[in-house]
Formats: sequence, C-alpha cells, structure tokens
Amino acid sequence: MSTQKLTHIGASGEAHMVDVGDKLDTVRTAIAEGFVRMKPETLALIREGNAKKGDVIGTARLAGIMAAKQTSNLIPLCHPLMLTKVSVDISEDATLPGLRVQATVKLSGKTGVEMEALTAVSIACLTIYDMAKAADKGMEIGSIRLLEKSGGKSGDYRA
Repeated sequence: MSTQKLTHIGASGEAHMVDVGDKLDTVRTAIAEGFVRMKPETLALIREGNAKKGDVIGTARLAGIMAAKQTSNLIPLCHPLMLTKVSVDISEDATLPGLRVQATVKLSGKTGVEMEALTAVSIACLTIYDMAKAADKGMEIGSIRLLEKSGGKSGDYRA
C-alpha cells in the first residue's frame, strides 16, 4: 500500500486548499499534451483555413492560453497563480489524422503549474472540436496527460 497522502484531503476526509505560504519560491514548469483525431477531410479543411468559424488553430491556441490563466476559477482547490509563460503549440499529425496540442506553463512561485498546463491542453482541444464540429461531429479528444514537470519539493517528473 502507498504511503503517499493526498494533499487536498484533511484529517477527517474533507477537501481543503493546501497552505503553500511557508514554501519557497522556485521556478516551476509543466508540459502537457493531448490530441484531436478527425477525418482527413476535416484536417484538410482546417489546414486550408476553410472552417466555417474561421482560424481553428489560432483560436484554439488563444483559448488554451486564456484557460491556463483561469485554472483556479475552474478547479476548486487550485491556487490563483501569476504565470510568467504560457505557450500552446498545435501541430498536424497525419498518423492520427488530426492535431496534436502541447502546452508549456511556467512561473516562479510556491506551487506547481501542472493543472494549468493540463487545462490549457483540454480547452484548446475542446475549442478545436467546437470550431470544426459542423464538418465532423465524430472527432475524438484523447490522451491528455502531463509530459513533464520541474521545480518544487516533489522534484522533476517525466512521462
């Protein structure tokens, strides 16, 4: 059995926000990824800029950046953070076929940015779906996961 404790659960099982006040500021980075699988015709439509709602990739990139900055408003026990970097990269992957989304989030602070990176990817993928659903309601969003994180007491992680 694991000896790890869940940090957001109190002694009597109630959820609470972790007190990070005594932690040292460190540089913290997280990278997350996900994908949207779609019909080859839908991918071509996006590539050619012919989606009815406009620039799918540009809009999804902005949505992901905005989402990372709003994570604490979406996930109840996340701390509001002063992010110093959010980048969302969206690339075509013919093997899916579809689009791969990767988000990198960084700050110097007392708590990590894994949730912000995962939120950025999730919302970017949902935005791709929203903008292209008129052409392909069967798109699949998948494999949203943390690729790596650095900084903080728990150290580095790499998938």
